[in-house]
Amino acid sequence: MNRMTVVAAAAALILSACAGNPEGKKAETADAVEAGESVGTAYNVDTAQSSLIWKGTKVTGFHEGTVDIKSGSLLVDNEAISGGNFVLDMNTISSTDLEGEYKGNLDGHLKNEDFFNVAEFPEATFQITQVTAGSSANNVVIAGNLTIKGISKNVTFDANVEELTETTVKVKADFNITRADWGVNYSGKEDDLISKEINFKVNLVANKA
Repeated sequence: MNRMTVVAAAAALILSACAGNPEGKKAETADAVEAGESVGTAYNVDTAQSSLIWKGTKVTGFHEGTVDIKSGSLLVDNEAISGGNFVLDMNTISSTDLEGEYKGNLDGHLKNEDFFNVAEFPEATFQITQVTAGSSANNVVIAGNLTIKGISKNVTFDANVEELTETTVKVKADFNITRADWGVNYSGKEDDLISKEINFKVNLVANKA
């Protein structure tokens, strides 16, 4: 085998071991910041109508599922979102692309120490630290402290305010995070590596308290 053939074979092997990240814009990530006091009218999150959908990719495909939003609220001031905080119940992390034994195995793996260690860290939280105007009338840029496995990082991402009235607020966001920033380091099987990023699709519905 000549040198060029060896190089080509090595390159093919490296590429086959890499998993592309799920589709989505990566959130800017920095150290957690102290959250100032937010003012505004409180809107309580309707947990039955709200959702968080996650997706992770690997060499051979992907998995996706949900995590329940346990509680939360949004603050509205001057007809604009001014703050908010949310709690996720990590014990509810669940895959939706599998059934039966395969689903049980994956859900159990996601809950153990390789991933989110829900026995020690049963909740994840997000506290908004800043909201600024986005590229269009309904778009905002949200920054907040995301805490997973006891690790807090400040993330910044785009969100779309689909409705904001005297009684209801509806907001959607779609972004990626690098899981290792929160200590989720499991790489997957040698021949089926997992993507470094996780995608979150968040749909919030909140009603005036």
